Amino acid sequence: MSQAGSGHDEAARIPIASLKGVGPRVAEKLAARGLLTLQDLWLHLPRQYEDRTRLTPIAELRAGETVQVEGRVEAVERGFRYRPMLRVAIADDSQATLVLRFFHFRSQQVNQFRVGARVRCYGTPRPGQHGLEIVHPSYRVLDEEGGEDLGEALDPVYPAIEGIGPVSLRRLVAQALDRLPDEASLELLPADVLDALRLPSLREAVLTLHRPPLDADVSALLTGQHPAQRRLALEELLAHQLSLRRQRIALQRHRAPVLAGDGVLARRLEQSLPFRLTAAQRRVFEQVCADLAKPLPMLRLVQGDVGSGKTVVAALAAMLAVEQGRQVALAAPTELLAEQHLRNLHAWLQPLGVQVTWLAGKVTGKARAKALEDVASGVAQVVVGTHALMQEAVVFHDLALAIVDEQHRFGVQQRLALRDKGAAGGGAVPHQLVMTATPIPRTLAMTAYADLDVSAIDELPPGRTPVQTVALAAERRPELVERIRAACSEGRQAYWVCTLIDESDEVVAQAAQTTFEQLDAAMPELRIALVHGRMKAAAKQAAMQAFTRGEIDLLVATTVIEVGVDVPNASLMIIENAERLGLAQLHQLRGRVGRGAAASTCVLLYQPPLSQMARQRLDTLRQTSDGFVIAEKDLELRGPGELLGTRQTGLADFRIADLGRDAGLLPQVHALADRLLAEAPQQADRIVARWVGGAARYAGA
Repeated sequence: MSQAGSGHDEAARIPIASLKGVGPRVAEKLAARGLLTLQDLWLHLPRQYEDRTRLTPIAELRAGETVQVEGRVEAVERGFRYRPMLRVAIADDSQATLVLRFFHFRSQQVNQFRVGARVRCYGTPRPGQHGLEIVHPSYRVLDEEGGEDLGEALDPVYPAIEGIGPVSLRRLVAQALDRLPDEASLELLPADVLDALRLPSLREAVLTLHRPPLDADVSALLTGQHPAQRRLALEELLAHQLSLRRQRIALQRHRAPVLAGDGVLARRLEQSLPFRLTAAQRRVFEQVCADLAKPLPMLRLVQGDVGSGKTVVAALAAMLAVEQGRQVALAAPTELLAEQHLRNLHAWLQPLGVQVTWLAGKVTGKARAKALEDVASGVAQVVVGTHALMQEAVVFHDLALAIVDEQHRFGVQQRLALRDKGAAGGGAVPHQLVMTATPIPRTLAMTAYADLDVSAIDELPPGRTPVQTVALAAERRPELVERIRAACSEGRQAYWVCTLIDESDEVVAQAAQTTFEQLDAAMPELRIALVHGRMKAAAKQAAMQAFTRGEIDLLVATTVIEVGVDVPNASLMIIENAERLGLAQLHQLRGRVGRGAAASTCVLLYQPPLSQMARQRLDTLRQTSDGFVIAEKDLELRGPGELLGTRQTGLADFRIADLGRDAGLLPQVHALADRLLAEAPQQADRIVARWVGGAARYAGA
């Protein structure tokens, strides 16, 4: 495979400040948007295109179709009925009239529009009081001397950057493109791959996207299906794949403790459980056992739906380490979730003589000193906590297995800090088991977690009752009050989840505080409590524990209860303003009920009218309780960013690629990654540097 020259790398790294018209203030505004080098401008692609290559006669205009027109000013009217307004009527040779309407204008603009002046404008007509009108068109007042040339290509419209006008931004991009290196030094992908996929070279793709020719397929450009976009998406996906593979390779250079005993403790734990393992749990545990028996660090993601039994698998894995005299750490992102794990592990492990130690932010004074001493001496065999586990003061005696729950909710640095508290001596690192109750679509797992082995617990334990899900408009709230009253009178408990803490004028949402007061007044016979994120931790914990013990009938809460709350007696979940939440979050909240034997219901209360996307979300939730199906739909509706928590994984947001749209490229991406790592590792490095840069070192955390 040919190695491209490095001329491109040097050109790509030239700072934007070298361009004409970029002083310190402009450079600062560009930097705020992540635009630092010429390459950043090459890859700052237009969000849409304007066709200014032709003029449309005013008589042929249609509402909703964006056009360019030219005409003479026939009348100008300035008014102040409700707010300042400028109306300009123009007519052309087709004997038709179009109104240009402005709400924001300066007096010199008014002076430009003198009767008889020739104006060329661009915009989208809509029906007005006197025929079609364009509100705030972009326009130019033309010279009287003669016709001005029309454009020769589609005009790019770039994402707005505060403080930099569209014309200035276009000029800067044009300057950067003038310094684009030649094809040979820019191209990093093998020619045979591009030929097979019928994709252009990188240089041709970049130029096409910034300066599309007149015959370009605009609809393909606007939907991201154009070969030029697919070419860039292919290389960007490849760069992320390579960076993750490199992380994996780097991790495999470390040694890890071999945890391959006879499994006595794990067997005793399994025999003592009040339930049988599902086939899926057994399969995943066997995969974990195989990993732990190797001297290479395990990095395995166990994903499973709410209630699928991931914690049991983690506990069984922990017993393999404890049996070898090593330590285990389990970190969860919230105290609520960490305490849930603590309760389960205490109940399961203490009868086996295993010392479980609690270490969270609220453990202070002598209790904290004792916990730290036990962790450092090795007395603490299994340590459960929050991000407090990752603090410098926490020193493990011999950490062999780090279990991280809901890992996407931890910062990258925190996860690295836990990994770095590795097994003592010899530079070994602990095995890592990562758990998530947010199932990840296969395409996303293949791309974003290329450095992890992925296991799925895709089967719920027997005895879990399916949750009936219904959607109701907000005006039916009074019916729900009666439903809660009936459920609680039968000894059941209920949740009422709100999406805001305080009332907001901007968002139509019932705030938790107001809802709590209203429900308390409506049902004085019930014991009602309130939990939200701004409460002091102790008050929040007290309310949650009272609900868990059955001392509270109805818990009014914000989405803080999304993970880690296990109250089998709760059988009714009401989610207010459900249209404002993503599918994954709605599914997590629904998972708080249906944990016991009683028939459970989740009510999605929405504020009409529903947007099309909100309707699709609520319909999906009503139709399925399969978290993997829901995750695929969530990816389709919202894209990958929120599902992954990409800002926290260390993966930069994709600039061009879209995992939902470009999933078809993934087989080629994987094959190409294998080939480059084997045949052209330097080329692979340059592709990673071009697209991922410094984020690469965090991606495998």
